[in-house]
Amino acid sequence: MEDEKLNVLLAQIRKELHEYPELSGKEYNTQKRIYDFLNKHTKSKVSKIAGTGLIAVFEGDEKYKTIMLRADIDALPIQEVNSFLHKSKVEGVSHKCGHDGHTTIMLGVAKKIADKPVKRGTIILLFQPSEENGMGAKAVLQDDFFKKISIDYVFSLHNLPGFIKHEIVIKKQEFTSNVKSIIVKLKGRTAHAAEPEKGFNPAMAIGELINFSNENTYNNPESEKFFLITLVHILLGEKAYGISAGYGEVHLTIRSWSTDLMKKKSGELIKFINQLIKKYSLEIEIVWLEEFYANVNNDKAVDIIENAAKQNTLTINKVNTPFKWGEDFGLFTQKFKGAMFGLGAGIETPALHNPDYDFPDEITITGVNMFYSILTKI
Repeated sequence: MEDEKLNVLLAQIRKELHEYPELSGKEYNTQKRIYDFLNKHTKSKVSKIAGTGLIAVFEGDEKYKTIMLRADIDALPIQEVNSFLHKSKVEGVSHKCGHDGHTTIMLGVAKKIADKPVKRGTIILLFQPSEENGMGAKAVLQDDFFKKISIDYVFSLHNLPGFIKHEIVIKKQEFTSNVKSIIVKLKGRTAHAAEPEKGFNPAMAIGELINFSNENTYNNPESEKFFLITLVHILLGEKAYGISAGYGEVHLTIRSWSTDLMKKKSGELIKFINQLIKKYSLEIEIVWLEEFYANVNNDKAVDIIENAAKQNTLTINKVNTPFKWGEDFGLFTQKFKGAMFGLGAGIETPALHNPDYDFPDEITITGVNMFYSILTKI
């Protein structure tokens, strides 16, 4: 009965968050909604962090370990196509990764701790901004609060469409991929289309770069040598048929399970690009952005998650390969012992980042109870 009442409350706040999504670094109203909920339903110490984020701290009666649970709060620049009553009211912005659901789960954890306090240790609930652009975890760790505190374990979850609702998805070691993006800007010299030899057109260099990317991709998730280069955008010249292009851009994303392989392959890519600019007499500017470190799950932390799932009589799915998408919680698992786990969102639920995706409210209380059980299992 308590869970049913809590679920009704949480469904209401989740739909409100869904209606008013905010992009990375702009989560001001989201921050206020979280703050108001925490002040109304808990006596935790609430502080702003990383600009638009929040932390809620609960102190037990006995000194023990410090555990951090994290939820991401930002939305995506995707136009929603759903027609339900709680559809996004913000043009071109929507919660298509379920961060509204993740935030709501963590609010439920806060309410549950307030109603049934954990007697020992320190619990930190982090409502983290800017996950989608890979900047949030870094900003949090640079905050003075995290420079002064020692954390024993960190945990987070991600909802997973394509998996049975409520099942808990776990994996030791890598759970998500290393991911980073690169923009390669190639500057040559424009010329008349009738006399391309009098200029430096980057088209051939772009063609060779595309071929290099394909040849160096090993898109086999079952292998530890998995390495994927994806072409996401090309810009070349203008729609002016009398001009041979003098400028071009290539945008790529790079993914691997292994951090060492990522460094090695990134170095080979840069070496090849430098050879191209000499070959075609081009100038170059390289911009790296949106870097996500792999979530490397600590074995003991995964065991704690598994025990929490058993306590809640939930189905456990032990996957063999990591997920190919990036998640900046990986920066926390690089620094602290911890783990990310998956929460099944339904076989028929639209995929993450699809314009018709919506977080299923029926799994919210499952996430709440999982996190609460994790706190009692350490």
